[in-house]
Amino acid sequence: MSRGFDGFEIDDFRDSRFDSGRDVSRSSSSDWSARTSLPKIHREEARADQLDREGRQRSRGERMLLPREERVQTILSQRTRTQYGDRGKDYSLRDSEIHTLSELGKFRIVVADDLAELAYNGDRTRMEHDVESLVRQGLAKTTSIADADHNPIQAVTLSKEGHKLLSRGKVLRPDQVTYYGLKKPKEAMHDAHLYRLYHKVADEIEEGGGWVLRVKLDYEIKRELYARLAHFSDDKGHIPEAVKEEVARHHHLKVMSGEIPIPDLSVEYVNEGAIQRCDLELVTDHYRPQGLAQKARAGFHIYARREEADRLRRIRDEWELTAAILSF
Repeated sequence: MSRGFDGFEIDDFRDSRFDSGRDVSRSSSSDWSARTSLPKIHREEARADQLDREGRQRSRGERMLLPREERVQTILSQRTRTQYGDRGKDYSLRDSEIHTLSELGKFRIVVADDLAELAYNGDRTRMEHDVESLVRQGLAKTTSIADADHNPIQAVTLSKEGHKLLSRGKVLRPDQVTYYGLKKPKEAMHDAHLYRLYHKVADEIEEGGGWVLRVKLDYEIKRELYARLAHFSDDKGHIPEAVKEEVARHHHLKVMSGEIPIPDLSVEYVNEGAIQRCDLELVTDHYRPQGLAQKARAGFHIYARREEADRLRRIRDEWELTAAILSF
């Protein structure tokens, strides 16, 4: 559900329904390739689902702690408060509260349940005390957003004041962009799911020996593309295809049918001494088959929530698209 680059060529394949027609420009050779690739994709998805189930069924006491969980454990062990002054205002913060500000800033909005599980190792009481402290000091806000069934879900965001404090501090890398408040309330639930998706992928990166440098939301990627493409556009906003290709490569993206697909989230990490990137797309029931196909061809790793993955996979198979849809 990435918002896409909609300044020059919009990248938006979402709709309230899947198209009834099947004009996806597939040749017989591509049909054959899809039919031979789908069994392999099914095996990949089944294996990933099994590993995910096994991981959820094991308690923390039955397995080694993930690197993230070890870091959180260390942060939570620090109970003392430190006084911070910023532009005439004073704040009293624990290490865990500073960590929470960082998590909120990187992802704009986080569901309270996910924050408790992933930033507090399941200690919801500690999370609630910290959030109450941050809200009381004017650094964070709690809000209610609606899930797919229109049920209210508690979520947390940075306040403008919290964003200023985080931006002027030296908690995060200088090139890590942070956000505050809701950008598009209608997309708040989708944006909130990115926090859980990120941690699933980040845990896998660290288990493979890598470590995350920074994350980029589609807001940041889109803004950079706007600025760079606008610099090369003529008076009528036209951009030569060669320039578009070069700009896309600069941002490690591709031009697909004259458009530049943008991922929901890009994770930049180091593994074996090399900087690598993993572009993630969170798909929902509102995706059109053409959108799934284009995101896959763009090289994005496609994920869906567990409760939606099976249905999206059936639609993928019906259209014979070669796109693995992993669940989280």
